[in-house]
Amino acid sequence: MSANPSKGEISQASPRFKARVTGTVYLLYFVTAISAELLVGRGQSTYGLAANLISAAFYVTLTVLFYYLFKPVNGILSLLAAIISLAGCSVTILNLFHLATQVSPLLFFGPYCLLLGYLILRSTFLPWILGALMVLAGLGWLTFLILPPTSHVSRYIEVLGIVAEGLLMLWLLTLGVNPQRWREQAADVGESRT
Repeated sequence: MSANPSKGEISQASPRFKARVTGTVYLLYFVTAISAELLVGRGQSTYGLAANLISAAFYVTLTVLFYYLFKPVNGILSLLAAIISLAGCSVTILNLFHLATQVSPLLFFGPYCLLLGYLILRSTFLPWILGALMVLAGLGWLTFLILPPTSHVSRYIEVLGIVAEGLLMLWLLTLGVNPQRWREQAADVGESRT
């Protein structure tokens, strides 16, 4: 690549760059969510609330980035996934202020992970194993709603969800997407609209 990249070179790297930005926001979400748990666990509820609000903002941003990343796979399903995730983020924020009663965000994030997994499986620009793991994580999060929180199985479900989302985050952060395949899939969607 030359020192002054041409417009074609910039657009060619664009899908991978967008995927890496998505991975970076995903990492920031993980860091702030974990920090919030640690702060609340140590009795620093005010800082924990602030960290939870920041992590929710990162997840809203992540949802929008995922919408655009998977729009070439299926625009309608990508939009549906985004709406479900945003509803889950809203419930999370309301729960932080004790305004939503008896509604678990997992009711939304389970289907969101299922849809993301499906979109990854249908994509040509990410490995299918990431999609399969996200589908399993989505099913796990939905199972979490049925099991009592003290269930021995719930720890395995939690680990599965964290591993699936963590691997997706790491893949996007380090490798991004296959830009040629992303463009081909986006072009196919564009051609089917005309």
